[in-house]
Amino acid sequence: MPTTASATEAAATSVASVVPRPADWTALDGRTKLTGRTRILIDPRTASATALPSGRAEFPGEARQSVRELATQLRTEIKQVTGITPRIAHHTGHRTGRHTDRPADGDITLGLTAGAKLGAEGYTFDSAGPIRIEAASTHGLYYGTRTLLQLLRATADDHRAVPRARSIDRPAQAIRMVHLDAGRKYWQLSYLENLIRRMGDQKLNTLFLHLSESEGFRLHSPKFPGLADPDHSYSRADIEHLKAFAARHHVQLMPGLELPGHATVISEAFGIGFGSGAGACSGAHTHSHLTPDWIIDMTSDKAIAKSKEIVDEFAGWFDAPLFSIGAEEVPGQLAECPRVQNYLASAPDVSTLGDLLNRYINTLDDVVTSHGKRTAVYNGSEHLAATQQKVRAPVVFLTWEGTEAEPAIPGHDEIAIGPFYDTPNNYHHLYPDEPWMYDDWAPSTAPDMLGSGVTNWADYNFWADDGYFEQSMAGARAILADRAWNKTAPPDTLADFRARAARIGDPPGTTPAPVPPRVEGRPSHHWTFDDASYPNGWTYAGSPGNTILAEDVAGSLPGTSYIIDNPTPVPGVRGQAWRFDSDRDGVGFGGLDVAEPWTASVRVRPTARTGDQVLLSSKAGALKLMQHGTGKVGFTRYGAADFSFDHTLPLDRWTRLTWVTTPGHTTLYADGKRIGSVAASIPLPLRSIGTEKASLRGDLDELITWDEALTPKEVARLP
Repeated sequence: MPTTASATEAAATSVASVVPRPADWTALDGRTKLTGRTRILIDPRTASATALPSGRAEFPGEARQSVRELATQLRTEIKQVTGITPRIAHHTGHRTGRHTDRPADGDITLGLTAGAKLGAEGYTFDSAGPIRIEAASTHGLYYGTRTLLQLLRATADDHRAVPRARSIDRPAQAIRMVHLDAGRKYWQLSYLENLIRRMGDQKLNTLFLHLSESEGFRLHSPKFPGLADPDHSYSRADIEHLKAFAARHHVQLMPGLELPGHATVISEAFGIGFGSGAGACSGAHTHSHLTPDWIIDMTSDKAIAKSKEIVDEFAGWFDAPLFSIGAEEVPGQLAECPRVQNYLASAPDVSTLGDLLNRYINTLDDVVTSHGKRTAVYNGSEHLAATQQKVRAPVVFLTWEGTEAEPAIPGHDEIAIGPFYDTPNNYHHLYPDEPWMYDDWAPSTAPDMLGSGVTNWADYNFWADDGYFEQSMAGARAILADRAWNKTAPPDTLADFRARAARIGDPPGTTPAPVPPRVEGRPSHHWTFDDASYPNGWTYAGSPGNTILAEDVAGSLPGTSYIIDNPTPVPGVRGQAWRFDSDRDGVGFGGLDVAEPWTASVRVRPTARTGDQVLLSSKAGALKLMQHGTGKVGFTRYGAADFSFDHTLPLDRWTRLTWVTTPGHTTLYADGKRIGSVAASIPLPLRSIGTEKASLRGDLDELITWDEALTPKEVARLP
């Protein structure tokens, strides 16, 4: 028989141990225990099915895992959590002769059931003895098993007990999305698999891979040689693997391309940009930090044909119900380009730039719909006057501007992404407002609001570590999962929620994030600030002097400057240096902090004194050229303490500064000579040069790091 506990204890334990919080939950006395006799029981009549008619819906798309496949997966996951390997057996729920196949206490039954009230993703959960999970599709069955597995993981003993409860659970929003910028950045497949596991566990159902940007195209097809670098893109086989993997976790793999703007890589590959050919548009007709090839030429039959060919090829690679073509941020000044003006004067069906863009969207919508999908675009086209062409009503708008989470584009379904931006660089400096998300946001259930999504952008962190973004996405992702599923006000605090999520932990099968091996006997990173081209797989999309590359000649963490107030290349100690003259000057790396011991050394020539000058920074700490309050060289552990050495950098003269750190101890050297030590240390911060509010003033050259503490003799020998 199940063990007993008070109803209060059961309620507190069960409700607090599931993310997202179930929409309806009735706690009962006691617990049900899994044992070595536990079985997973399925009805042989529906074992091969994925859904009943009442469990089908346009979003999130078709379930592709059968009941039997789910049962097999659940058996493996229960073993990973509890050590028990349940036997899978058939049941019909009635007595046959002297025997019964009815479930006993501790058994788990999975069954499809007719019931329109559950929808495509809802489920019923009953753990009062036998654990019964029923749904109209395996989407719902899978989510019910996630509730079971989270409850098991959250128990403090052997993870074999489930609080007794009953629930009828279904989501408030149909699409619960995670958006990754996979155009500017190439994500490792191992990270994507872990992300999909975590999404499925938290009942998030759409992974939007934004697969092209100005700087890169991440789908490699033999039909388009030269468009994507095979070493930094996904083949058809990679996508098929990810689709199959995602289907087992009931995550739809939604693709996105970026057309006609944000498309330098496409324009240059095929010569179809507004900067190509006779009568090309100029820099005055696009955003100042970009070239006119950033936009595909919507007046060109060749460009439109190539756009259709690209969309047609890759729409066939995916089976999610939505396919994004981007279509935002087309610059209004493009209307002043003579090529555009001449075209609009002669074309009968377009008279404004807005008409031209809307017609382009509708042309590609024809291609997308021919594959049985709906087109999605980012909002923005609605700001351009259009007298003859309107975006077709079935096109879904991803509303990214501002912070609103309510419908804003009349006549179109929407997915709200604006309030949930994660763009962790020192130019945009956008992070999801987690307290607002948890305490104040209520997901819209308006008929034209399909859902919400946490959105990552990799601007100026093109080569960042996957884990760098995970740090700022994980908390917001969990909150969005919770709130987009359960629209009722949360019963606890954000701190309580975070503790609940931590108690549940990662789902079964999650692999540890790869830890870069420590480099011994040589530098781990070396930024020379000499002229260099972007690595293979990345296209330089900026106008001259914008978003310049800081090459890492020793490691694998290059960085770029931002789109305004870029550092200026000047003669350095060895080759070229970069001159910084604004707080918005900086370099984005997106590296993870390196634990002590470490060494960091740099050549610096300050030209002015300010209240706070940061060399290297992260969320946790910073190396300071001029420490706040003292003006001396130092370092900071954010939220804890500032530390200074007894050394003030001279102006207008090159100095080699070197920090040597072991756990709890940091020594500063200037031009190879020991200045002093502080009985404190921080991990080596590798997010960026500077912060969004405190960059240096002066010239920087030869920034080098080591994963070890150099000796005084080694420091003295540095050039």
